[in-house]
Order: sequence, then C-alpha cells, then structure tokens
Amino acid sequence: MDKVLNFLKELSANNNREWFEANKERYVESKQKVLFTTDVLINEIRKFDHSIPLLDAKKCMFRIFRDVRFSHDKRPYKTNFGSFIAKGGRKGECPGYYFHIEPGNSFVGGGIYMPAAAPLKAIRDHIALTGHELSEIINDPDFKSALPNMYDDRVKTAPKGFPKDHEYIELLRYKSFAFSAQVTDKSLTNGDFIEEAVEVYRKLYKANDYLIEALREYC
Repeated sequence: MDKVLNFLKELSANNNREWFEANKERYVESKQKVLFTTDVLINEIRKFDHSIPLLDAKKCMFRIFRDVRFSHDKRPYKTNFGSFIAKGGRKGECPGYYFHIEPGNSFVGGGIYMPAAAPLKAIRDHIALTGHELSEIINDPDFKSALPNMYDDRVKTAPKGFPKDHEYIELLRYKSFAFSAQVTDKSLTNGDFIEEAVEVYRKLYKANDYLIEALREYC
C-alpha cells in the first residue's frame, strides 16, 4: 500500500485535473491494488458471514470522483479510497463491512450508516423488543476493544413513536449503527492490514447479524 498512500498524499496537495491526468497511471495502479484488497476481504468475510454474496469488487469500491454540483468545495477528487462490502455493494442498504484508506486517517468498520426512514424504523422496532441483545453485543469488552468508535449521530430526545422513558432509549436515539477502528499507515504498508481487518470484521459480524435480523424485509 506504500504507492497507494503516496499517491493519495500527492493528490491531496494537487487536487486538480491537470495533476490527476498527468498521474493517471499511478491512479490506475492504486485503484487496482484497492480492488484486489476488496476482493480478498470479500472472500474472507464470506467464510463467516453467509449473508454476503459473491460480489464484484468494482461494485463495492467507491469512485474517487467527487460530485461537486451542489458543493461549495469544488475539488474534483476524493483523497481516499474506500469499499463497502455488503449485499448490493456500495449502493446497497444492508449492513456490511467498510474500509477507508487515507494517509493518517484510515479505518475499518461497518454496520449501517444513515439508513432511510423505513429501514431505520424497522431497526428501532427490533431494538424496542430485543435491545438487550444489541446492548450485550456492542458492550462486550472484545467488541469494544476491536471497534471502539460508534458513529454518534442521535436525535435529541426520543424518535417519533417511542416514549422518552423507554428502557432502550439510548439505543433508539441513534440514526446510524456504524462502528469503526483506526488503522495506522504502518499496518497498511507492512502486510498486516488484511489480517487486522478480518479480525475486526469477525467481531463486527454479531452486530451486523442483529441488524440484518431487524431488516429481514429489506435485506
């Protein structure tokens, strides 16, 4: 991943079409490396999570080109690579496994990020009945050690349709159920990344399995 990180560092300092076109071969080489990594991780994840189908890595990897039509930030390129491994790939709405490569800010994780209103309601309904199961999963010391960060975007009080004093109100307030762990540049370049990512994903699987159970109508 040395070349991938170096490419992204230079892209961050030269985020313009002229530089990108002049370094197109480096981009293609970096993209192929990330696609290969995605393909390896798909195969490893499928060994323990049978909800993940045989996926095309290209459908899991996010494009590097930014949509600047409605943004004040007109830089044309993202300065990271990322892939979401889930049913439906990067465009899917099911829980899955994510990795993000960005110099000094890489991470692995997954779950479900900002689901639409209906799936989110299904998750909350499931939590209302079985919140103790999710609480046990995400508060388990092994889980918290592997995935110490939970995306913290919540409604201020209680979501519509749920009482403020519900037993599991703290879980019901979340808009996302997404977890992550930082990854060092060293682990990306010394050959340890795949093994470390798979170990994290194995711990994440229990949370994803719970979420998929909540989303049977959608996943």
